[in-house]
Amino acid sequence: MYTSGYANRSTKLASTLSTANRAESTDVAAGLISEVVYREDQPMMAQLLLLPLLQQLGQQSRWQLWLTPQQKLSREWVQSVGLPLTKVMQINQLSPGVTLESMIRALRTGNYSVVIGWHAEELTEEEHHRLAMAAEEGNAIGFVMRPLRHDSLGARQLSGIKIHSNLYH
Repeated sequence: MYTSGYANRSTKLASTLSTANRAESTDVAAGLISEVVYREDQPMMAQLLLLPLLQQLGQQSRWQLWLTPQQKLSREWVQSVGLPLTKVMQINQLSPGVTLESMIRALRTGNYSVVIGWHAEELTEEEHHRLAMAAEEGNAIGFVMRPLRHDSLGARQLSGIKIHSNLYH
């Protein structure tokens, strides 16, 4: 009888620990910022990496916000790649200095499942921290799209994506 009681307690403990671990891993995934470094002469690589995630996020009730420097998203392209036209918002012609602040404000609101912004320079630790805190607060994902400069090709590794995650640091 004592053994049975002990077994029940350990099963309850294991169940409680499993629930706590799931809640903890959900908190870690609550907000995410990634810097996607791409070559301007090969934009399809970034699309191949991001489109499946953007399509999945398009099933949520929240919006997707694109903060683009000059180009305007084509309605035909948005529909052809399977993104929900009714949930995609775009603000274009932002100055580079305004993009990060706009991303922080948008991520913080919780109105967007994903915020995508273009930024020419590598993020500083402080910028990344501010973006990550905003993403966590709004339970959103932020992608900072950064073109690879030609002068840095020889000095840096050529990987095209830089993923920041609490799981790996």
